[in-house]
Amino acid sequence: MENWFLRFVKGMFIGSGFILPGVSGGALAAVFGIYERIISFLAHITKDFKKNVLFFLPVGFGGLTGVFLLSFAVSYFLGTYESYILWMFVGCILGTVPALWEQSGKKGRSNKHIFILVITFIISLVFLFYGEELFNGGVPQNFGTWMLAGALIGLGVIVPGLSPSNFLVYMGMYKAMADGIKTLDMGVLIPLALGGIACVLLLAKLMDYIFAKAYAGLFHFILGVVFASTVMIIPRDFNYLSAGTLICIIMCAAGAALGYWMSMLEKKYKPED
Repeated sequence: MENWFLRFVKGMFIGSGFILPGVSGGALAAVFGIYERIISFLAHITKDFKKNVLFFLPVGFGGLTGVFLLSFAVSYFLGTYESYILWMFVGCILGTVPALWEQSGKKGRSNKHIFILVITFIISLVFLFYGEELFNGGVPQNFGTWMLAGALIGLGVIVPGLSPSNFLVYMGMYKAMADGIKTLDMGVLIPLALGGIACVLLLAKLMDYIFAKAYAGLFHFILGVVFASTVMIIPRDFNYLSAGTLICIIMCAAGAALGYWMSMLEKKYKPED
């Protein structure tokens, strides 16, 4: 039961990556140690089907719960305490970095892999920095564009470190998506689900193949994207000469402690998974 609850909580965190700008559900799945299993399951869906369904059931329930609950809270907290909340997210990701670093090197690490990490970090940082100009604007909201939004969310599962909500904000669809989830608007939810499922099923086999052929290279690529996306969500318009800086530090430390704790729980329960 403890293990079931742990996976439910992980699912809630992973679900947050589908609705919180700057946070990647795929990256959180990686640092919580279940990303590879998700990809393997999706790539070979009939293999150990019952066992995998039972394993991912609490993760799925947690993800849906996280998305639904956060759709109510995200507008308020990010609107009222945006800088503090974003610093907590930064801390949470930083707290999980040691686990992700260890996981990326479990099949070896060389100078080539460090080079991949650094280059990926630089390219991702440039891409994310200029991404706002590229995707900013009002995209028409219809069945097709909501399917595209769902596909972006699916990419957030397949490509760890990619935050789909960032692009939805740039496209001017983020608030409408959150409102649609809150009100259970089928005109939003159905195309979102269809786009996400199609994207995941189409790309899962590719990611599974890359894992089999270039595990260390792929994970160091993931690290580079995670580091870049973390830098990008650091609030840059906050007055750090104010008393609020102390709250930012406290929130970051609290997030780091929470992320590290979740990583340690993963180590404790991993043999049972």
